[in-house]
Amino acid sequence: MKNNSPRARRFSVVLYLPLLSLLLLALSSCGGADVAMKKGDRFFALGEYYDAATQYRKAYQQTPPKDRKTRGERALKMADCYRRINYSAKAVSAYNNAVRYGQKDGVTLLRLAQQQMMTGNYKAAETSFAAAADSIKNDDNGYLTLAKTGMTSAKMAPTWKQEGSRYTVKKENNFNSRRADFSPVLGGEDGEILYFSSTRNQTKGDELSGITGQKTGDIFMAQKNEKGKWQRPENIDSELNSEFDEGACALTPDGKTMYLTQCVTDPSYPRYAQIMRSSRSDASWGKPQEMPISKDTLSNFAHPAVSPDGRWLYFTSDMPGGIGGFDIWRAQLTATGDVIAIENVGEPINTPGDEKFPTFRPNGDLYFSSNGHPGLGGLDIFIAKPNTNVGATRKNAWTIEHPGYPLNSQGDDFGMTFEGLLNRGFFSSNRGDARGWDHIYSFFNPEIIQTVKGWVYEKDGYELPQALVYMIGDDGTNVKLNVKGDGSFEQQIKPGVEYAFLGTCKGYLNHSESLKVEAVEESEEYTLQFPLASITAPVLIDNIFYDFDKATLRPESTAALDELVKLLNENPNVTIELSAHCDYKGSAEYNKRLSQRRAETVVDYLKKSGIAADRLTPVGYGKDRPKTIKKKLTEKYPFLKENDVLAEEYIKQLKSPEEQEICNQLNRRTEFRVLRTTYGMFD
Repeated sequence: MKNNSPRARRFSVVLYLPLLSLLLLALSSCGGADVAMKKGDRFFALGEYYDAATQYRKAYQQTPPKDRKTRGERALKMADCYRRINYSAKAVSAYNNAVRYGQKDGVTLLRLAQQQMMTGNYKAAETSFAAAADSIKNDDNGYLTLAKTGMTSAKMAPTWKQEGSRYTVKKENNFNSRRADFSPVLGGEDGEILYFSSTRNQTKGDELSGITGQKTGDIFMAQKNEKGKWQRPENIDSELNSEFDEGACALTPDGKTMYLTQCVTDPSYPRYAQIMRSSRSDASWGKPQEMPISKDTLSNFAHPAVSPDGRWLYFTSDMPGGIGGFDIWRAQLTATGDVIAIENVGEPINTPGDEKFPTFRPNGDLYFSSNGHPGLGGLDIFIAKPNTNVGATRKNAWTIEHPGYPLNSQGDDFGMTFEGLLNRGFFSSNRGDARGWDHIYSFFNPEIIQTVKGWVYEKDGYELPQALVYMIGDDGTNVKLNVKGDGSFEQQIKPGVEYAFLGTCKGYLNHSESLKVEAVEESEEYTLQFPLASITAPVLIDNIFYDFDKATLRPESTAALDELVKLLNENPNVTIELSAHCDYKGSAEYNKRLSQRRAETVVDYLKKSGIAADRLTPVGYGKDRPKTIKKKLTEKYPFLKENDVLAEEYIKQLKSPEEQEICNQLNRRTEFRVLRTTYGMFD
């Protein structure tokens, strides 16, 4: 008999409604989770891991705990996304959930251990690495090697942190924002400009990146003021940046070309990083053009670095033919900056893990970041020193060093840049940031470094930025040095070595210097000057003095003449005209005779010093060839203008007696002019 009482009817409705709601909720959750997974997979395929993680997390939360297999799979996908965007704490939690729901394969345990290292939980990481090693049956993909390396890292990391190193590091808040700031690069003639990448609010793009959840990155710059203090960073006012991601740049040794990484957004196609190239015109950077490295369009090319000699472009790529996930490769460059050939730098630099962010110290040491060598966690900075042994093979061409703590940390440490040859500069790290965002730090290591700095310039003129300097040491050193825009170069040197330097430039005579380096207890810098004499224009011989109204050389003239002897010995195929000049005072005939005798006196000195007579032609011009003013001289005498000719009528129209006498002194001069550059070559 049915119970139709109001009490009974109310009970049945109350009982039915929760069951219906649960059923509808289950059906809705199932459909919603599947939709989220499809969205997540689509974002993941495009490399937009932040957006993918959001969808996977939604799907995971809507998956019933009793559906252990599905829940574990979704936790694993979510963990993989968090790992890729450096959300280490969330990645550890997601990997733990994946393992709890049955995803206990060796690769998952390996990834869990790597993320535990990045959170500083070395004890848990050691356990996970050991479990991973037990689960991985072969080393086809290098995972077993990574697990064993990880066990070493987890065991040794606490000791390495306790031991420390001579490095000191400091977070540089002047450069940092509330977003990510990374990959600093020093530029300018004296390192007075700092370029770096940032996702701060001032970037050009308006949309948030599906990769990181932040704005797309731009390259910013900070400059020192006249007092040497760093100013606040500014966005570069040129076409260098776009609405896409720009980051991780590098400069050529002459500072005229920038290589940078760019990621272009395409809603229907995976995002692959590519290397771009921009040229500087005056102080402005041009619109970047793609740097064609390979025809491979399905691999990433990023993190460019130019070798100190400008001959090689090093970069990071996951292209086929590598050793691990991301490897460091290099491309040989032509004089115009085009690629001739590419090659993997191989072992011992590359491992089954990831090697990224190569950069060079000016002394030739290669710095890079890796999670495949034993370290403190995440990407650690390593130093690859070139092996100069004659018998070195490709596998031992480099010696790898770990600079220790605190330069390295449990987080990602990368992107070094150096202030000249000193072991001082800037780098980036996400240490201590729960969001995994990078920030810029300074570093300093008080190692003893001896350096030589030199300037190449035209005699009576300005710097020669197109010059080359050859450095040869009795230890086997043989280096060709490019000079900067101000004609300067800087190079590290070794104690106990004797060096010879030769400054050269097309259109100029060579000039050499020597340097014997002694051992020191503190860093020391030696300075050298390379004044090059023009082949096409007369060259003044400074500090040549004669007795009044005579052709007799005064004793203080010998230093300048000895320099001329040295120059002629350095350039044995050159013949010169040695000329003497007078002011307009006195008769033309008298001045010519006096200047001829003076020129012959100088030639006699050169012959007595071992210079062949047939390389020397003495000529006395008297007052016939008044001096023509070069631009450099106008800095010392502002009343003179470039290309002024100090003829008698010009001097007499000057109102100041002091200015007239200066002009007369400038006319009383001894010069030489190159006649031939082939002397003795065809005998």
